Amino acid sequence: MNQPVVETAELMRRVEQLVDAAANRYRITVQVANRAKRRRYEDLNDDDGNFKPVLRAIFEMSDEMNEPEIIGD
Repeated sequence: MNQPVVETAELMRRVEQLVDAAANRYRITVQVANRAKRRRYEDLNDDDGNFKPVLRAIFEMSDEMNEPEIIGD
């Protein structure tokens, strides 16, 4: 099964945004890892070839940081 191609520059930009916005690099790293781990177990039966859990966690967290209305309501 092929994984979707992720543009490296976009991924690095999002990672840098997360790290720069965080007060503690270790804490944001642990938060990304925990979200990825949680998503991995949530999606065990839903294996449709999406991004790997850590990539999905990075994209989700950077989106939430940039667009807080996503998680509102």
